[in-house]
Amino acid sequence: MRYTLGKNEKLKSKKQIELLFEEGNRIKKFPLQLIYLQKDLQSDFPIKVGFSVPKRQIKLAVHRNRIKRLMREVYRKNKYLYSENLNNTYVFMFIYMANSELDYKTIEEALKKISSKFLNKINESKEDSKK
Repeated sequence: MRYTLGKNEKLKSKKQIELLFEEGNRIKKFPLQLIYLQKDLQSDFPIKVGFSVPKRQIKLAVHRNRIKRLMREVYRKNKYLYSENLNNTYVFMFIYMANSELDYKTIEEALKKISSKFLNKINESKEDSKK
């Protein structure tokens, strides 16, 4: 597995983003929130991902951009946690919920916990659909 986050893996389509916010499921683990939606994608990657830091939470653009860079880096290094056990394609949006800038380690721990919650929910829904 390559630890990259290329152009093809990024969520850019406004239609997909709108659909994600309307119909997506949410998982929260402070300071992050994951919104995900199973979607058929014509892509080599099982996940398209976006990152957001609300202006309401973090006022200065330089701080919002730094937090987004941190979140992208944490995801890039740990994306194998999400993509290893997936059979379908998904659209993800990570949203930062804290009021101040947190360190790399805190964001990484939250992302790892969200990944385990996500995989548990996916496995539960697979079991429910089999019944």
